[in-house]
Amino acid sequence: QVQLVESGGGLVQAGGSLRLSCAVSGATFSRYDMSWFRQAPGQGREFVARISSSGGSTYYADSVKGRFTISRDNAKNTVYLQMNSLKPEDTAVYYCRASVYWGQGTQVTVSS
Repeated sequence: QVQLVESGGGLVQAGGSLRLSCAVSGATFSRYDMSWFRQAPGQGREFVARISSSGGSTYYADSVKGRFTISRDNAKNTVYLQMNSLKPEDTAVYYCRASVYWGQGTQVTVSS
C-alpha cells in the first residue's frame, strides 16, 4: 500500500525557518504531482504548495509565496517544504498529498 511519512515539524520563533520532509513508499513517486496542505485549529484544510511530477513547475498559495519553497528528489522518493520567515499565523498541522493519498500530518508551531 501507499504510505507517506512526514517529518521536520516542531516549535520555532517568529522569523525562523523549518524544512518539512515527506517520504513516499508503495508507489511510483516520479509519476505524481505532490502537494502540501495545512490545517490550523478550528479551520479547514488549505492548499499551501504544489510541484509537478518532474519538479519543473510549482505553484503557491498567496499567503506563503516568497517565503516557502517546495522541492522534490525523485531518486529519494521525497518531497520537501522549506519554510522561511515564519509567522505565528503559519501555525498548523501540515499534510503531504500524492493523488488520493495523504500523510499523517506534522505539527508546526510558530511562537511570537
